[in-house]
Amino acid sequence: MSGAMQLDIDIEDWPEGTWDTLATRAALAAGGGEPCLANPRLIASLLFTSDAEVHTLNREWRDRDKPTNVLSFPMLERSELASLAPDGPPVMLGDIALAYETCAREAAEKGVTLEAHAAHLIVHGLLHLAGHDHVMSDAQAEAMEALETRILAKLGIADPYGA
Repeated sequence: MSGAMQLDIDIEDWPEGTWDTLATRAALAAGGGEPCLANPRLIASLLFTSDAEVHTLNREWRDRDKPTNVLSFPMLERSELASLAPDGPPVMLGDIALAYETCAREAAEKGVTLEAHAAHLIVHGLLHLAGHDHVMSDAQAEAMEALETRILAKLGIADPYGA
């Protein structure tokens, strides 16, 4: 598979910036590290929004009554994604939402730019949409973190896990 997925980007409650360009770069890098994400038929929606909106989404869809940095809502099973031919009609991969206040606070705590942290969370969210997880086992978490680190290195972003 070659090519890049299409992003449907909506920016609300984030400061002025080139978030759409950052998201496109992050998605291209993610496709370079996770071949399933390089399918040009894929569409992912990406919402840059507030903690309040992510809190609402997290409560309604995940039964967690708090904001979080990034939410991912996959629409394909990993097996469906892996077998998706590169030619054909567009296919919705899923939705990602980033919470501004949480992202900004975490970036400050980590001593990284908001742009670098947002790129990391976009890659993290896209990998979740591709079926990667870090909750079920330490081995899964380590594999996902290693993949994120390789992808972020292509963007010139240091290892966010500090290894």
